[in-house]
Amino acid sequence: MQKLFSFGFWNVIARVILRNRILFLGIIAAITVFLAFQWENMRFSYTEANLLPDHHPVNIEYNNFLDKFGDEGNLLVIATNDKAVFTSEKFDQWIELSKKLDTFEEVEHTIGIHNLKTLQKYQDPNRFELTEIEDSLGNPLSPKELKNEIFENLPFYEGLIYSKKSNTIQTGVYIDKDILNSKKRKEFILNKLQPILDEFKTNNNIEIHVSGMPYIRTLNSQNIIDEIGLFVGAALLVTSLIFFFFFRSVRATMISMFTVIIGVMWAFGFLGLFEFEITVLTAIIPPLIIVIGIPNCIFLINKYQQEIKNHGNQAKSLQRVITKVGNATLMTNITTASGFATFIITESTLLKEFGVIASINIVAIFILSLFLIPIIYSFLAPPKERHLKHLGKTWIENFVNWIVQTVKNRRIAIYISSLVLLVASIIGIYMIRVSGSLLDDMPKDTTFFRDIEFFEDEFNGIMPLEILIDTKREKGVMKLSTIKRLERLQELFADYPELSKPLSVVELVKYSKQAYYNGNPKYYQLPTSQEQNFILPYLKNMSDGKNSLLNAYVDSTGQYARITVFMKDIGTEKMERIEDNIWPKINKIFPGERYEVSMTGKALVFQKGTSYLVKNLVLSLGLAILLIAIFMAWMFRSTIMIVISLIPNLLPLIITAGMMGYLGIPIKPSTILVFSIAFGISVDDTIHFLAKYRQELKARNWRIKRSVYPALRETAVSMFYTSIVLFFGFSVFMISSFGGTVALGGLVSATLLFAMLSNLLLLPSLLLSLEKSVSNQKTFKKLHLDVIGEEEEFEDEHEK
Repeated sequence: MQKLFSFGFWNVIARVILRNRILFLGIIAAITVFLAFQWENMRFSYTEANLLPDHHPVNIEYNNFLDKFGDEGNLLVIATNDKAVFTSEKFDQWIELSKKLDTFEEVEHTIGIHNLKTLQKYQDPNRFELTEIEDSLGNPLSPKELKNEIFENLPFYEGLIYSKKSNTIQTGVYIDKDILNSKKRKEFILNKLQPILDEFKTNNNIEIHVSGMPYIRTLNSQNIIDEIGLFVGAALLVTSLIFFFFFRSVRATMISMFTVIIGVMWAFGFLGLFEFEITVLTAIIPPLIIVIGIPNCIFLINKYQQEIKNHGNQAKSLQRVITKVGNATLMTNITTASGFATFIITESTLLKEFGVIASINIVAIFILSLFLIPIIYSFLAPPKERHLKHLGKTWIENFVNWIVQTVKNRRIAIYISSLVLLVASIIGIYMIRVSGSLLDDMPKDTTFFRDIEFFEDEFNGIMPLEILIDTKREKGVMKLSTIKRLERLQELFADYPELSKPLSVVELVKYSKQAYYNGNPKYYQLPTSQEQNFILPYLKNMSDGKNSLLNAYVDSTGQYARITVFMKDIGTEKMERIEDNIWPKINKIFPGERYEVSMTGKALVFQKGTSYLVKNLVLSLGLAILLIAIFMAWMFRSTIMIVISLIPNLLPLIITAGMMGYLGIPIKPSTILVFSIAFGISVDDTIHFLAKYRQELKARNWRIKRSVYPALRETAVSMFYTSIVLFFGFSVFMISSFGGTVALGGLVSATLLFAMLSNLLLLPSLLLSLEKSVSNQKTFKKLHLDVIGEEEEFEDEHEK
């Protein structure tokens, strides 16, 4: 391992690369072509992110529910509260729209005013059947009569077909469960359903609202696809402009862009090679590679131009670029990759895949930069004088002078400022909340999000929450005592405004009694003990002509019942409070020795997954810190140097966490990534500075004051350049329509800016204040990592 980072080893690497230029270009071209062919294996995610491992109890409960009743997230709803819909012409158009949707093979069935039926009692055999709603003469009702009939006499359909809040009616479209998690769902919604709905709105001038999990998931995944190209283009534009501003060279800019574009092609290729889904996380990897790859290019090209300026020998310059910069950039890329690789230890498939692809591609962009930039420059003429003018910019010298003077004269102010920020940030951390909202990151300015808000107002939500009741005996559900317990449970849910009206077998039993008494709505209630003997036998034969209506709420054995509740997007904390409040009452209604009750559903699984994820990512961040600490111990062999090197990198993370508390940015799957990513990147500056500091100490006979300032002057420029690129590069993600991606971009940018200032101001101040502990040969004895190289140390000392 030590040989890998030795100066002699990198001399050999440099010679091999420059003497076999055509061979390595051919290898890179072949790999690029191979990975390009893997693009066809890329696939987009058509399901919600499952943040829990398969063996987690919450996932087991959810899969148990699916085994009994199938996927619960296949309902798509279309609603309107426009009064014009109840005029004859518009009403006919609404009916036609609903009937047309029923004809698609992707639709299992629909339920709405167009096929609404009433429950009728029949004998020989005793049964209930759903029949058309007609007047006393057997004629269809007018729109106004039908509206009155539904709203006044059919309470069974409240919350299912209509809402009395603003006279809203809706059509439920049940998507075929076989296509629910496939590309066919997307094609149906985008290419068939959406055009029909748009045409209806245009032709009838009626405002309609569309929602439901299949619809939300489809439009959300389409937004992810649309933003990948936007991110890549924006990242290339921003980084190329900054690069050109620094170097004032079209040639250098084009070479860097060519390198990172190949890196992006590889990133997509690795996604296809591993057959990973493109999710909201993996979608940010290609632009991430651009942002992280450009600093590599800056280090390599800047060093090449410095060497050309010093002695003008192109061959010698290219060899020194690989030898001196290659070693340092390898370590900084490894530490960055380590920050991402820590996600692999989580048991979340979503984060594992993100960690694998990100870490592989960070190493890959380093290799591409190291090979392509020297090889391409070897075929070109050396830079001209005008290309080297940026090496002596006045404004950057002024910035470096300010940093040096601040460290020299205002160390107390630096410590006080750091302490104040630390205390304020710790206070802010206590304000952070955890969000397990499925909708929190979704674009707020889209029509489909406004439609979600409409359904939350009218029907109290569209996020399915399922309660599964196991009676522990066959046909136990249809006992009147069990049904009464179900009703008591539903009455509990009615006390929470965040939850919709529950749907279960209770509504069917109530409707059965109403039907038994010839449709009189005052009998919409559970039967008495005497009535059950002649009403429940009818119920068991209830049919809509195709299937038993009981199947939707009771399994085939009669042992399991479900209660379906739709909930508002209330987030983790509020849902946990509801659960803590309601579970003791549930256990009282359904004693554990006779019943087993579980609460599940996609929204609840996601919320539980968020809490699980937070715990795992704290572990992931802890591992990242431990890995860097081990690396520092291996590099410097000094406990105090480990502490000193970690302080400037942990403080920015604490400040960012405090900002999240003050700004109301919650901890969620997207924002929790900030800390591991930023820590892995920011520690690069520490490595560069400490390596140069160690070199200066040896050259100046371990005199710290004469070592810190030259090290600071030399590394400040490159730290500033790379931090600016990273700051604006990550800021690109703030153009996203997804709240989580915006927060990720803004928080990582802010953290890296704080980290730059911390490494430029706090780190050298600590070294100066603790000079007796860190400025001796014992602290740096037998340095394992030769980041800069002994030859360079000798040359620098000789020149001085």
